[in-house]
Amino acid sequence: MTASFDQANPFIVPDAYRIAKRTFDIIVSTLLLLLLGPLFLLVALLIKLESKGPVFYASKRVGEAYQFFDFYKFRSMRTDADQLLEKMKAQNQYGDADEGQEIQYSWNKTSENTLVADAGYIAEDDWVMGKKTAQARAFVKFSNDPRITRIGRIIRNTSIDELPQLVNVLKGDMSLVGNRPLPLYEASQLTSDEAVGRFLAPAGITGLWQVTERGKANTSADSRKRLDVTYANTCSFWLDMKILVRTPLAALQQENV
Repeated sequence: MTASFDQANPFIVPDAYRIAKRTFDIIVSTLLLLLLGPLFLLVALLIKLESKGPVFYASKRVGEAYQFFDFYKFRSMRTDADQLLEKMKAQNQYGDADEGQEIQYSWNKTSENTLVADAGYIAEDDWVMGKKTAQARAFVKFSNDPRITRIGRIIRNTSIDELPQLVNVLKGDMSLVGNRPLPLYEASQLTSDEAVGRFLAPAGITGLWQVTERGKANTSADSRKRLDVTYANTCSFWLDMKILVRTPLAALQQENV
């Protein structure tokens, strides 16, 4: 079964494709969570033994149709990562990378100045401050980042840190395959008609960008945007299967940036 797009409306995702995709996501994510239970326990134990702090890390992300949700990962950084960041600005590898330091936003339903989103409310002051902070950090990325723990480096290089997102898939926040859900500050910067199209496709754990560009030190934000739009414009059940087949090899690509 395959799903194609109406060329006149390239970003309209067919219902048949959505049904097949969601059914597949529920079955596979449930099976994987059951099978990977022992690995989850082992990773959690190693994280707790190496450093104090929570096992899991959650951040607000923007998925399909600009819906906000809590995005789960195994914690791979030291708990004082934010303090270390200020000392490392001079080591910034490049100022316009495609992943940035996570910005935490507080959600406040009682504030007089709130911004309304599908998933709730966000304090306007927090949004403005977070955006200014994100711009100042300029998508910080470092070689051999010392904020990352030893266990964190291992689980990042093997993409084990991404496994808790299977819970996001089971909940329906995202899919196994799709465009990477973005931090709020990064999503707010994608305002062109073409770039906005990437939010009309499902969000996913893995995607076209991951199996094409992962591990390349010279990858750019523009290449990711282009591949995200390409996926939104051409996604099908069989394309998803091809991406899934290529994902294990891509996940093992070393990426020390």
